[in-house]
Amino acid sequence: MMFGQDSFSDRREAGRQLAAALAHFRDANPLILALPRGGVPVAFEVAKSLAAPLDLLLVRKIGAPGHEELGIGAVVDGRNPQLVLNWEVVDMVAPPPGYIAAEQKRQLAEIERRRLLYRSEQPAADTIGRTVIVVDDGIATGGTVKAALRGVRQSRPRRLILAVPVAPQDSLDEVAAECDEVVCLLTPDPFYAVGAYYADFAQTTDGEVIRLLKEAQQMSHS
Repeated sequence: MMFGQDSFSDRREAGRQLAAALAHFRDANPLILALPRGGVPVAFEVAKSLAAPLDLLLVRKIGAPGHEELGIGAVVDGRNPQLVLNWEVVDMVAPPPGYIAAEQKRQLAEIERRRLLYRSEQPAADTIGRTVIVVDDGIATGGTVKAALRGVRQSRPRRLILAVPVAPQDSLDEVAAECDEVVCLLTPDPFYAVGAYYADFAQTTDGEVIRLLKEAQQMSHS
């Protein structure tokens, strides 16, 4: 589902426009999962408009031994955290025995540290049997989003939707198989960078993430 326009003033405005495109999910009582940090202001507006709970979707890459920039998989946060491996790269790299398990443990510890920072003691939301909408501020290559969607899918949601304000069409095509529906507002061609389509693309701070999550929690309990 695509909606034409040129750019966004900031992430909050992009979130309001995205919320309008997602209005048909309101009656499904969806769970909104934001990819931090930039996805949180966007997802906050979606959650607010859909009267839906907001949580984080923390993803940590597992890099190849000695070449951490080469991802052999990822750990995806959730009630039951998921390990997602790129077996083609795993077979090519052939990491030593125990390496993946050790890296999984290390990245889970980092996910837990970040969750404590952002959400204190609150556990990850349960996705089983729910309509889940994963939100980010945009997609470039789609690698992180693909791992995130695959991880959420393993946690058995009833329906899984990816929603982003802007992305190149080829990246959307790449991740489409990992979810039930993709909602994107802008698919520029040529695509430059996510930030090129925002007038204000200042880095989202930890403080803003914490504040928006608290505000969303208060709204969901009111």
